[in-house]
Amino acid sequence: MSHKSLDIVLASASPRRRELLAQVGINFQVVPSHAAEIVLADETPEAHVIRLSCDKAMEVANRPEQAGRWFIGSDTIVLRDDVILGKPADAMEATAMLTSLSGRSHCVISGYALYDRKNNRTLSAAVTTRVFFKDLTSREIEGYIATGEPFDKAGSYAIQGIGCFMIPKIEGSYSNVVGLPLCEVISALEELGAIKLFGN
Repeated sequence: MSHKSLDIVLASASPRRRELLAQVGINFQVVPSHAAEIVLADETPEAHVIRLSCDKAMEVANRPEQAGRWFIGSDTIVLRDDVILGKPADAMEATAMLTSLSGRSHCVISGYALYDRKNNRTLSAAVTTRVFFKDLTSREIEGYIATGEPFDKAGSYAIQGIGCFMIPKIEGSYSNVVGLPLCEVISALEELGAIKLFGN
């Protein structure tokens, strides 16, 4: 995969998004966005994550001192019965979330936005993955919370961590659940001329 070094900017502080991009051999710089994550009334979950992804990419791209050409913004939510589950405030909230997800499916929706500063062009979309949880015992929930993993995770779990013990299957993109739909983001990077896959 060839491209100019550090022209690609990931507008996110998420270590998981950083790891996902790095695993496919893309060189990029990380510049966390300070865009406000405001929830608007009457906005669909898909529109919400796309808007926040665009806001994050543009906030970094609009900094006069910031180098780079292509800016990647992303936002991920966990949706259960039309309710957005954020990061749990404490163990009680994490217990309630995990109990509500036990034995059923929910959706993880990630938005992404790629902004080409040179051509003033943005590609953005939302990707949805359905995640299935096994029936969890109270002991499993307590034990998982005791690991500390749920606390900085939307929905109180990490599919790429210890939380994988709860998830017998998913329908859709795995990387999307981690926080960045890699297949779609790589396609968008290619379309905008940021990368060339396999030197073609």
